[in-house]
Amino acid sequence: MTYAPADRRIYDADSHIMELPDFLKAYADPALRDEIPEVSYSASIVTDEEVAVIMGQGGRHSPEHVAAQIAMGDQLIEKSKEIQALGAFNSADRTVALDMLGFRKQLVFATHSLRMPFSPSSKLEHRLRYGAARAHNRHMADFCKSDRRLMGVAAIPLDDPDLALAELEFCLANGLKAAWIPHRPCGDRSPGHVDLDPFWARLAETGTPFVLHVGGAPLQLAKAWMNNGRPPTKDWLGGGENLRTKDVSLLHEGPEQFLTMLVLDGVLERHPGLRGAAVELGAGWVPELLRRLDWVVKHWSRNDANLQGLRRIPSEQITQQLAFTPFVFEEVGSFIDQSNPDLYLFSSDYPHIEGGRNPIGRFEASLGERPAAVRDKFYAENFLRIFQDA
Repeated sequence: MTYAPADRRIYDADSHIMELPDFLKAYADPALRDEIPEVSYSASIVTDEEVAVIMGQGGRHSPEHVAAQIAMGDQLIEKSKEIQALGAFNSADRTVALDMLGFRKQLVFATHSLRMPFSPSSKLEHRLRYGAARAHNRHMADFCKSDRRLMGVAAIPLDDPDLALAELEFCLANGLKAAWIPHRPCGDRSPGHVDLDPFWARLAETGTPFVLHVGGAPLQLAKAWMNNGRPPTKDWLGGGENLRTKDVSLLHEGPEQFLTMLVLDGVLERHPGLRGAAVELGAGWVPELLRRLDWVVKHWSRNDANLQGLRRIPSEQITQQLAFTPFVFEEVGSFIDQSNPDLYLFSSDYPHIEGGRNPIGRFEASLGERPAAVRDKFYAENFLRIFQDA
């Protein structure tokens, strides 16, 4: 018996690898290997002791641990979490986990290895930024290559348009299924800059979606916003380096800015075949984004020549070309009522604890009495529209 009901098609728009320390180094170009950092778990609930035990076992879980995970059956997603989860870093074990979960396909993102390629620092040399991205992409392709259900997500910073396009070509040649883009300015450019048009055109031409994801920009607000003269606020894990109350309240600002640029700079208009998704960034902000951009274009197009060539209003562009994953605790049914059912995607976030112990149950409760057609779009059809190679 699988976690997902056997009579329902469910596609998972978010899952993760829990990288071991040498995730990047082992796949980096030899000339860069000494300058590529090890993956750190210092800002997570995973302890150094847990990582040391796994590394002492040759970078594997023990056979006894794997057997205990498999014995969880359809409770795997409830009990199997973080680096101790079945298939957290071993691709063969991940195939077994996916058999148990019962999802038709699953996007696979990294967790902790994007600090260098996605760093906003202008001082970081491109050879290191793109060298770390190449190491990530090699490893992700290797992890996903033996199971067609695993859809590996590449990491491609857009700071250098030529290097970004070259990295995209590498990822296409190696079977990766989507391009994770950091949701921040692309060096000193908007993502809608004409220099980046060949990149967006190539994604559209090949049917390869771009994705934005939490971790694609700094998680925390500038320190000044946290300075209220009171003791520091802990993050939701009880520490201080993950999302705190103020951080999660404004988490939508980065992806909302990025996608707004793609609309107002005409990227979605010029490339109607381009598809994209915002993943693990919430979805409560989406209905208002549609309304706001529609009235901005309606009124500001009188004076902004860049907007006068738009043939589709922003809400049409976004509905046709983008999709969003709600957090498990958000009311996706309400978002659908405020916008439309074509915009939202199911995600499990396996094996992260943020995905909850029963994401299908939580989303089902939010969908309530809405018809089967709405559920089909949420669990399958919207995914297949965006990720057309699934």
